[in-house]
Amino acid sequence: HVQLVESGGGSVQPGGTLRLSCAASGDTYISTCMGWFRQAPGKEREGVAAIDSLGRSRYADSVTGRFTISKDNDKKSLFLQMNSLKPEDTAMYYCAAGHSLTLTPMNYNVWGQGTQVTVS
Repeated sequence: HVQLVESGGGSVQPGGTLRLSCAASGDTYISTCMGWFRQAPGKEREGVAAIDSLGRSRYADSVTGRFTISKDNDKKSLFLQMNSLKPEDTAMYYCAAGHSLTLTPMNYNVWGQGTQVTVS
């Protein structure tokens, strides 16, 4: 059973940077796909970035070139480096584990509690 705990959220000005972390526990971590998702008030949850066990990644168009997903298998940790942040990036950010390299929330079955990112 995988458990996920996010950290690193906060408030920044436009153009600023944040680095989100997700600590995973459980033996299935290495074999899963991991992803970052976000949900703003009144909006649906959307995929931001995902990475698979081979290190292949994919990004939402809205964050390509600004965000970078990475992971440290030894530490069972997932990261999201967010640069050039915009007000529209404001949302609750969630870490999730699944079995396919997609940005579709329904393909992920384990979720963290989220960490708030506010850009203003």
